[in-house]
Amino acid sequence: MESAGALAKELGLWNEVSDFYRRASEFYRECGRSQPASDALAKGASALEDKAPEEAIKLYDEACALLEDDGKEQMAFDLYRSAASLYVKLEKYSDAAGFFLRLGSAADKCNAINSQCKGYLSAIIIYLYAHDFQQAQKCYNDCSEVQAFLNSDQNRCAMKLLSAYEEGDAEEVKRAAQSNVINHLDHVVIRLAKKLPTGDLQAIKKDLAADDDRDSLDENDLT
Repeated sequence: MESAGALAKELGLWNEVSDFYRRASEFYRECGRSQPASDALAKGASALEDKAPEEAIKLYDEACALLEDDGKEQMAFDLYRSAASLYVKLEKYSDAAGFFLRLGSAADKCNAINSQCKGYLSAIIIYLYAHDFQQAQKCYNDCSEVQAFLNSDQNRCAMKLLSAYEEGDAEEVKRAAQSNVINHLDHVVIRLAKKLPTGDLQAIKKDLAADDDRDSLDENDLT
C-alpha cells in the first residue's frame, strides 16, 4: 500500500496518494503497530505538502493522534513541527502556534523540558508575527504557569520580546529577536522572528495605556 502511494505520487494522482497511505496505516493498526501506522500517514503527508497542503495537515494530525493515543508522544515531535511549518506556509498562524503548543504539552508528558520550552517560545513568536499581541501575551501567561518554562532561557527571551512590544521599542524588539535562544528554534520560526516587529507597535502601546487607564478608573469607582 505504501508503494502504491509512492507510485500515485509519481503519477500525480493526488487523491489516491492519501487513500493508499491511509490504508497502509489501517493495516498496521490492525496489527497493533502504532509507530509504523503513524509513519505511513507521515509519508503520505510529506508527499502531499506541495500539491494538497490541507490534506497533508490532516494526515500529520492523524499521525500525531495515533502516537498520542499510544503514549508515544516523543515520537511525534517532528510531526508537530512539520505540521506547524506547513501552517506557516499557508499563513494560518494561529493553527501553527497551536501545533507548537501541542508539542509543548507532549514534551511535558515526556519530561523533554528543552523541547517543551522551545515549543512555547515558538508559539509566542508566531502570535507576535501575526500581529496578535494579546494572544501572544495570553500564551506567555499560560505557559509561565508551567514551572519548567518559568525558569527557562526561553521564558526570559519571550519576556524581553513582550516588554519591547509594550514599550513600542522597535530596536529592542529586533535585538531580542536576535537572541541565541531563538537561533536554536525551528528554521521556520527563526525566519519569522527575524522579521519582527510586525504590526503597529505604537498602536499596541496606546491600547495597553488605554487598558491601564480603564483599570485605574475601575479601581477608583466606589459606586
